[in-house]
Amino acid sequence: MGVGKYMISRRFTVGGHDWVITCYPDGETQDSQEYVSVFLYIVSLREIRASFEFKLLDQSGKGKYCVHGTVISPMTFNTAGTVSSWGFSKYMKRSESETSSYLKNDCLIIHCTVGVVQTRSETAETLVETTQTRVEEEKPCVVRVTPSYMNQNLKGLMESETGCDVTFHVGNEFFRAHKLILAAQSPVFRSQLFGLMGNPGMETVVIEEFEPFAFKAMLLYLYSDELPEPRELSNSDSLCTSTTLMQHLLDAADRYDPARLKLMCEARLCEEISANTVATTLVFAEQYQCPQLKNLCLNFAAKPENLGEVMKSDGYAYLEKSYPSLLTDLLRISAAGVDNK
Repeated sequence: MGVGKYMISRRFTVGGHDWVITCYPDGETQDSQEYVSVFLYIVSLREIRASFEFKLLDQSGKGKYCVHGTVISPMTFNTAGTVSSWGFSKYMKRSESETSSYLKNDCLIIHCTVGVVQTRSETAETLVETTQTRVEEEKPCVVRVTPSYMNQNLKGLMESETGCDVTFHVGNEFFRAHKLILAAQSPVFRSQLFGLMGNPGMETVVIEEFEPFAFKAMLLYLYSDELPEPRELSNSDSLCTSTTLMQHLLDAADRYDPARLKLMCEARLCEEISANTVATTLVFAEQYQCPQLKNLCLNFAAKPENLGEVMKSDGYAYLEKSYPSLLTDLLRISAAGVDNK
């Protein structure tokens, strides 16, 4: 199917909430492309806490389960935010699954146990129900509904430039887009193109102080509601890394205010913190008011085993020169011996 392409289970209900399981046979991202990725996704529109477990059924006839993936501590699922799913990017090696008894007739049977935490009279009760995603053999007809391809279709519309009615001049590059799609995703574009002070007849917009690859990345997000990958920007900047991309998209989120983008970038940057990038990410977290990312960066950099490498990075030199208050916070945490496990 390709990296990032997924199959989705039928919807099931646990604890009064609707769920689905998404399976990426070729991995969710490039980093997990050698694995099968599996995630539990909440469909109901609210925030809850739940624990879960995945098990694969051995289809050799023994009826045994193996390859467990368990999250014991309840995690927060929130469809209004960025954390609508939890799971395992590297659940099982794809090469192992293709030759195992878990795969039969191109079918994996995943047994999912979900525990939903509900508070009643100031006491927490965990309601546990189970569901199994499989094709019921006794049913005479099973209609397989394919996943939605709307985001791929919209991105294809942008890339083909079919029906585009506005051109953006960014640096030395030009990008064509559709005004209505941009207005639907960004209140800033909506105001600029259709607001009282806007100009619906505007055909060309010059964007200053913005990297072309970052602007293309933001357009891809506006058309798909998904974070783009660096490989999608090869025509703009082949050297762009995922961390660099997320840092620049934070700037885009601050400038154009598309829904969810800032939180999505913050969540991705939290996953990609390293000694080489943490100082630069810390600066972005301070500039764009990302408190959780800022605290994570400070605690990571303050660890004795990390601080030496962090101080050798280019980002640290900039941090030392331009953000002395952050440097003070870092040294204070380091001196206190923070245990950030």
